[in-house]
Amino acid sequence: MSEYVEIDGIRLHLGHPDQSSGEWIGQSEILKQILACWLVVDEADLPLTPRLVGTPGIGKTTLAIAGAHARKQELYIYQCTADTRPEDLLVTPVLAENGKIQYQASPLVTAMIRGGVCVLDEGNRMNEKSWASLAPLLDHRRYVESIVAGITIPAHKDFRCAVTMNDDDSTFEIPDYILSRLQPTLALGYPSREDELAILKYHLPFSNEEMLNLTAEFLQQSHELKLDFSTRDGINVLRFALKRLAAEADHPLSKDAVWRDSLEKCLGEDATDLQSLADKKRQSLGGNVLPMGLGDFFFDPDHPLHPDNDFDDDDDDDE
Repeated sequence: MSEYVEIDGIRLHLGHPDQSSGEWIGQSEILKQILACWLVVDEADLPLTPRLVGTPGIGKTTLAIAGAHARKQELYIYQCTADTRPEDLLVTPVLAENGKIQYQASPLVTAMIRGGVCVLDEGNRMNEKSWASLAPLLDHRRYVESIVAGITIPAHKDFRCAVTMNDDDSTFEIPDYILSRLQPTLALGYPSREDELAILKYHLPFSNEEMLNLTAEFLQQSHELKLDFSTRDGINVLRFALKRLAAEADHPLSKDAVWRDSLEKCLGEDATDLQSLADKKRQSLGGNVLPMGLGDFFFDPDHPLHPDNDFDDDDDDDE
């Protein structure tokens, strides 16, 4: 693997591909969809850059990794943050051993040059200035311009990209001209019980059936109640419980008790009562607030002029 390339007289040092394994279990349809996005059906056709959306820990990055493996392409992952700058996304000048400036390509630019797959992880944490630097890459032009290095970098014809996005309060609103380039939107839902159990077994093959089933049942109940506990949360709960059992192998700890203690330590005390947690969530979202009519904006509920009160009807009944 070449460690650098020359572009317009500038030596650009490349990064290394990600070696993460990413076997995709269940939900085969969405894997087919991301592979279809990256397919080129004609010489004049271009690949799409999909948005992968869903709750944190549901497997969006794993899905993109599995897509890269299915295509047998090198994988590069760039973790987006709120302070990501355009030069972080593209080319960064660093001080080399000889005291000279060395230009280092980001994972994204390395994937562009080598014809790999790049996953922009949690892309909606980036600000508009950083997204603007990617606008020509995400449309028919397929290149980026590095102001730092003073070069234009075209993308290899095999270059593919996907963007994962979480929906929470720490994200930026992505401008419309970027959203129009990130199509289609592929929404990732929660797995079925059978798939979720298989995922747990894949990550923790050394776990016993009892604790695997406890975790899978907990996750399925939380999904039904529309709570935000993910498969990743279940893996962490199960991993900590197994470590507790291994650390005190000579002590007769109950598997059920250890699992419940792990649940509380990892996800909080509220997680031990999912129904109560779901009720609290509904209340915080205003689920128990009565809908307001137009009259409520102008009169108190007990005001005699409120159009929805029935004081006059009561008086008529008394007469």
